[in-house]
Amino acid sequence: QVRLVESGGGLVQAGGSLRLSCAASVSIFRIATMGWYRQAPGKQRELVAFITTGGSTNYADSVKGRFTISRDNGKNTVNLQMNSLKPEDTAVYYCAASRVGVRDWGQGTQVTVSS
Repeated sequence: QVRLVESGGGLVQAGGSLRLSCAASVSIFRIATMGWYRQAPGKQRELVAFITTGGSTNYADSVKGRFTISRDNGKNTVNLQMNSLKPEDTAVYYCAASRVGVRDWGQGTQVTVSS
């Protein structure tokens, strides 16, 4: 069974930082591209960043230079370090594990950035 468990969300002031973590089942972590998505109220879910099994990364233009995605293969976790947060970063953040034809989702964690 695939399990993705996010942690680290919360309330922070603009300009502050948060670190999200996602613990994944061993069975998928080693073969999946891991990503973070977010969904703000009234908006579609959007890709924030992803990291491949080989460590290649990609970021949405809106977070480049502020967010950093990383994966710890020893702990089967993927992290999202978020710096210089803005009110427009407020959303539910979801961890996702993608492999051929399949994407699994975590339950989401709320990030709220106050101005």
